[in-house]
Amino acid sequence: MTLYQFAKGIFRFQFKVMGWDIQGLENMPDEGPVILAINHISLWDPLVAASSLPRKVSFMAKEELFSIPVLGKIFSKLGAFPVKRGRGDMNAIRQSLTILKEGGVLGLFPEGTRSKNGEIQKGLPGMVLLMEKSKASVVPIKMFGTRHLLTKGWGNIVVVVGKPMTAQMLQAPVGVENRREWIADRIMQAMLELSEAR
Repeated sequence: MTLYQFAKGIFRFQFKVMGWDIQGLENMPDEGPVILAINHISLWDPLVAASSLPRKVSFMAKEELFSIPVLGKIFSKLGAFPVKRGRGDMNAIRQSLTILKEGGVLGLFPEGTRSKNGEIQKGLPGMVLLMEKSKASVVPIKMFGTRHLLTKGWGNIVVVVGKPMTAQMLQAPVGVENRREWIADRIMQAMLELSEAR
């Protein structure tokens, strides 16, 4: 058993005890390169998302997290890798493309940072660059109940997995000035429209 599988088993148990519902799991491709576009409302989001899916997820995470003693090494062991926010980080881009070209699953928070009010923010176009270069499909995922997870999240954790979106499905109309920004907006809109089936 790998460290990833061990940690995933522990967190799956924890979230089940807390009250956890995964919806739309049939939308997750069984194989091939996939980019997960996930809304970001809590530090718990990558753990909840990775625990919810059958395939291993490698997350791109802000580099500051990797400087935390012990925790940074654990993140690396679990397949996460750092990105320098606010500028084009070629190392992070190369790492992302390697994961995708090997048929893996890349976890992204396209808003770039956590939402302070819980509302979905504008998505950064970098995920579109990765989609185009890797030919990966993008799966939107919407998280509910992960804010204040340890105090208010009990019984309210919901992960909704949307249908895969491909580059062929996301063709920008002729005349659009910023094609990647337009596509990023469509992906974020698909994420926004995901809702809990209660």
